[in-house]
Amino acid sequence: MNIHLVESLLFQCAPAFLLGLTVLAFVSRRAQRIHHTRNIGELKSARQHGSHAARLLHPEVDLAKCIGCGACVNACPEQGVLSLIYGQAAVVHGMRCVGHGECASACPTGAILLTLGDLSNRQDMPAIDEALECVGVPGMYLAGELTGFALVRTAVSHGVAVADAVSRQAAGKASDDPSVLDLLVIGAGPGGLACSLRAKEKNLRFVTIEQEPRIGGTIAAYPRRKLVMTQPLQLPLYGRLPGLSYSKEELIAIWEKAIRDNQLPIKTGIKLQRLSRSNDGVFIATTTDGTFLARNVCLALGRRGSPKKLNVPGEDLAKVSYSLIDAASYTKRKILIVGGGDSAIEAALALGIQPGNQVTISYRRASFVRLKSQNEVRIQQAVRGGTVRVIFESELAGVEEGRVQLRLAAGAAATLDNDDVFIFAGGEPPFELLAQAGVSFDPANRPRTEVARPSAGLLGLLIVAFFCAVVLAVWAMWFHSYYGLDSISREESNAHRLLGPTGPIGLSAGIAGCAMFLANLLYLVRRAPSLGRFLPGSRPAWMQFHVFTGLLGALFILLHCGFEVRPTVGGHAMAALFLVIVTGSVGRYLYSVFPRAANGSESSLDELRVQIANLSSDWDREGRGFGGEARRQIDELILEGRWRSSLIARLRKLILGQIHLRQCIRRLKRLGHAESVPDDELSHVLELARRAHRLTLLVTHYDEFASVVATWRYFHRWIALLMVLLTIVHIVMAVRYASVGDGLHRLIEFAVR
Repeated sequence: MNIHLVESLLFQCAPAFLLGLTVLAFVSRRAQRIHHTRNIGELKSARQHGSHAARLLHPEVDLAKCIGCGACVNACPEQGVLSLIYGQAAVVHGMRCVGHGECASACPTGAILLTLGDLSNRQDMPAIDEALECVGVPGMYLAGELTGFALVRTAVSHGVAVADAVSRQAAGKASDDPSVLDLLVIGAGPGGLACSLRAKEKNLRFVTIEQEPRIGGTIAAYPRRKLVMTQPLQLPLYGRLPGLSYSKEELIAIWEKAIRDNQLPIKTGIKLQRLSRSNDGVFIATTTDGTFLARNVCLALGRRGSPKKLNVPGEDLAKVSYSLIDAASYTKRKILIVGGGDSAIEAALALGIQPGNQVTISYRRASFVRLKSQNEVRIQQAVRGGTVRVIFESELAGVEEGRVQLRLAAGAAATLDNDDVFIFAGGEPPFELLAQAGVSFDPANRPRTEVARPSAGLLGLLIVAFFCAVVLAVWAMWFHSYYGLDSISREESNAHRLLGPTGPIGLSAGIAGCAMFLANLLYLVRRAPSLGRFLPGSRPAWMQFHVFTGLLGALFILLHCGFEVRPTVGGHAMAALFLVIVTGSVGRYLYSVFPRAANGSESSLDELRVQIANLSSDWDREGRGFGGEARRQIDELILEGRWRSSLIARLRKLILGQIHLRQCIRRLKRLGHAESVPDDELSHVLELARRAHRLTLLVTHYDEFASVVATWRYFHRWIALLMVLLTIVHIVMAVRYASVGDGLHRLIEFAVR
């Protein structure tokens, strides 16, 4: 097979390849539009139910950096926290986030930052510094949930950090009073146990107390066999826990073994009653088992504290419980679960599958709003299967032997036969106890936290690539007497044996360029969920490496071909290479800027609806119908200008939209004058209507623009595949037909000299 035959076959296959690529792009875009519409609806539903706002730790997306790859969505263990909207990541069910941090680790551009959000008005967050020490109370440290972070892994790291800080402080300071401990650890959950293990490792004198009769903290109260999501972590004096999830029993067994093996001084069933401080700085902990003295205290109590009671008649009966330890011990029972959080749902699911049980959930809201996605799916399946019944908009009114009373919506009541009641209404946080001990909850006392900024790694690499490009340009000008010749004249030049594609310089550049592209493809391996864990380094670092090796490889290939693109397989590979760079660079910029503008317009529409609702609330109270009519008319303007299935339908709406806008303005004017709405307020509403229409057109415009721009990723990938195939053909043909063997021989001789 000769070179011309290969080129002929490539050109013959090119139309089919391009048409197939176009079909794939259209099919992908249609699927993307359906998915996008569903995500928009999910976001609106989340806002209606209040599940969009995170309770504590949650991701923040920098739309200027997000490229819409969806890596964060796929990485999140709690499905539904993030979704792609207008081609970029957006927080949908923020309340489901528990701070795994997988989304931030998976993002290749560093566009996601885990944050506690705006704490300026939060009265439930203690003031602590970066060392977890309470502001204004030296020697008092917090660990785990009290700091706002709920993960087992984070609690363990907090406990270790506190013990390390106390160890540094106690170094070289021998206590003159053996009754005073170096450290008192309060709470034997993940944070307290990790602190105890580290304190033992550092030879500190310490005692750990726990108010429950068993260790484990909040985890110990989980239903039997409930899986606790975690990440690989290092437990002091025990070693690495490599698994990605453990059952409650497995985790507690690990901790109990660590306690036994290291003979930790942990006392259970002891409740802290008061924590004060003497004049010499020693903490005095008054407990149900006496008094403990310590120079440092680690509070690892959790945020639940004592179970919250509903204060209803009969709540003190023996059949009322606030946690479920072993669901299997309940069979053939009529059970009421009070609450709608994850703990309540998991208890209901565990009890519902036991033989003969009749399980009912009473929840005060109209729907579940705070559930993890897995629990939401499972409870829906359980309701459909009949193993669990749910009574929404109901509250427990009273408990009696053999039955319970429920208060329903609109003042109605219901009586249910009942054997057991489980109340999952949360806990009473130990904030009062902490405040008495000197812990400040004043937002003004919280140290300012600087937002973590991404490193300038990519900028540095781009500067290096730019410097290499300048060197290459100087090289080309230095040897202009050769590179300025045409192809035929070059082969007759004496410099051709050195600078030509098969010469030592040209061939070295070609080999280096191929090596760069092989390294460049490793980014695809790093992105693969199953293979990426074998490659060290973060995804943002690999993304930077991907960009850098692509640019540097192109410079080497440019030197290899002598700054000349010939109508050959190698020349076509070179052209495909530059198309890959263009689609990657231009598409990256466009797909960041335009969807961001669309997301901004969407946010403005939501704010506009709030303005209209606030403005018209007074009219509604006065009995006027103008407020409701104004909201309805403006909502129609917003809805009618979007989500059209075809370009023709959109153009038609674009033309008719102005007519509908004028009709809406006239109707609102007539109604406003008829109901004596003040002129300034009426003018403001009319301006809001015009703005709503304008913003809707912006959103629609950007959505249509995204329909075109979104295809850059697919063209980028498929053209890259075409480039790789052409490069392989070029190398094979060069080795077989060209004098590459002689070039390698000359390269070796050149290197030896």
